[in-house]
Amino acid sequence: MSRYLSDKSSPFYIDHPERVKKLQALMREKGIDVYLGSRLRTMSWLTDVFCPWRSYIVIPKEGLPTAFIFVIDAGRVADETWLPEENVLAFAPMGGMDQISIISNFITEECLKGKEGVIGVEAGMGCYLPEGNLTHYEYERFAQELAPCKLVNALDLVDSLQMIKDIGTINRFRHASKIVDFGHERFLKHIQNGGWKGMTETEVAGLCGYYMRQAGSVWEWSFTGGNEIASGYRTGIASCACTPPTDKKLEAGEPLMVDIHAMFKLATGDHSHNYFLGHATPRQLWHAKNFEDIVKETLKTYRAGITPSELSNQMLEFAAKRGFAEYMVPGFEHGIGMLGDEWRIGLNDGPIEYWTNPDHVYRENEMVICAMQYACPEENIGFRYENPILINKNDCEWMSKFPLEIQVIK
Repeated sequence: MSRYLSDKSSPFYIDHPERVKKLQALMREKGIDVYLGSRLRTMSWLTDVFCPWRSYIVIPKEGLPTAFIFVIDAGRVADETWLPEENVLAFAPMGGMDQISIISNFITEECLKGKEGVIGVEAGMGCYLPEGNLTHYEYERFAQELAPCKLVNALDLVDSLQMIKDIGTINRFRHASKIVDFGHERFLKHIQNGGWKGMTETEVAGLCGYYMRQAGSVWEWSFTGGNEIASGYRTGIASCACTPPTDKKLEAGEPLMVDIHAMFKLATGDHSHNYFLGHATPRQLWHAKNFEDIVKETLKTYRAGITPSELSNQMLEFAAKRGFAEYMVPGFEHGIGMLGDEWRIGLNDGPIEYWTNPDHVYRENEMVICAMQYACPEENIGFRYENPILINKNDCEWMSKFPLEIQVIK
């Protein structure tokens, strides 16, 4: 029996056949006969299954997609996806069974019926390892095997559809954030009354992961290696938004940054919280107050109709007036997706249009992760705040409800 969530009355149900039809409508508008998806975000969005191995999905102009999965994982994917079993095919690294040969033959014979056509592929830049864009080798091989068909970059079709979240997706993110909040709450109880003493960053990461597993998380998904924990000087490393835990022991008088991630039905809960251990100096509390206030100000500003540039300018003007602009790390958000980092808005123009766009106008039911970093390396202090947010007409919804305030834990 398939493990796919097919109950339409469930708050977490997603109409994947309708997603396919919307993509096929865009394909017809753009004159694309077949779409060849290869990115992690595309696989998750269309199959509703975790696909950790190199995977692909072929979408014809009409009809159901077919997923191509590495042979050792094809059976599990077939069991968990909404696609019929015959629409999940395996490939293997051996003669005649490699993905280039199998997919090229399938597109030529099953989708195009021997005719020429335009093949949309996913070729672009990424900022994390498992992005999944076609490699140069794959692109050259597909172009050779599919000739005289024309290959065009079409990943903006999927990206544009992913931007506006349906209610099933939104509810999954809400639930994932509840799981993260549970992890934070249980961890806070554990470290009170000196419970943090003797712990290492790695132990903090494992403990938070255990608590979230108790609440229903199936994985601590993160592009940077699971739950991210930093203490002391590591919290203040300049421009550091990547802090896999180490064996460093927690020390009194130091800040502690706890950035944990839950996964629920491919939706990611991602929330960072900050503490002081043992005691805090007036200067440390000054830094903390700065950070708390700018996060509150930024969250109040998110709404439909505003642009990243406007949001950034307001944020930096606020920091400048308060005298701490030098400690704010540029950037205040990143993308969010169903097990895959979606379109990143950011502060500056990116190398390709869809990657970053400072003049993008936020729309209702878009989602981003508000991600803010404060770093003062010379004082060995820094903070991070992350929280998935849903853009509303006049404000935004914070998915994580865990309190922002930076506490001193005795």
